[in-house]
Amino acid sequence: MAIELQMLVYAALLVVPQMGLYVAFGIPQVGLNWAVGPRDEPRALTGMGGRAQRALNNLFESLILFAVAVLTASATGKFGPETALAAQTYFWARVAYVPAYVFGIPWLRSLIWGVGFAATLVIFWQIL
Repeated sequence: MAIELQMLVYAALLVVPQMGLYVAFGIPQVGLNWAVGPRDEPRALTGMGGRAQRALNNLFESLILFAVAVLTASATGKFGPETALAAQTYFWARVAYVPAYVFGIPWLRSLIWGVGFAATLVIFWQIL
């Protein structure tokens, strides 16, 4: 399997530990009964729980663009050293993003996000 596709699979699997953080930090705030119930009345998470939730949402948002870039590069035969490095950079940026966000480290979180976003743009650039 091409490294780009491998990184896409790994990035998608990041949902699992991030969801675990979201649950671990969120349930104590909202209570187990609310979490397993219909959640008709929304409850806002704060602190680490809120940050874990936003980091997970951010993963979903960025993963869409990354997946489009990788799958389009695969379909058009545009994989190369640049796309491989960019895909690895995206994945490791997403790994680093979670603790930077959950622990509330300003500037670093945004810098890490920018690196991952730039890596996705590199793949798009190779396609065009």
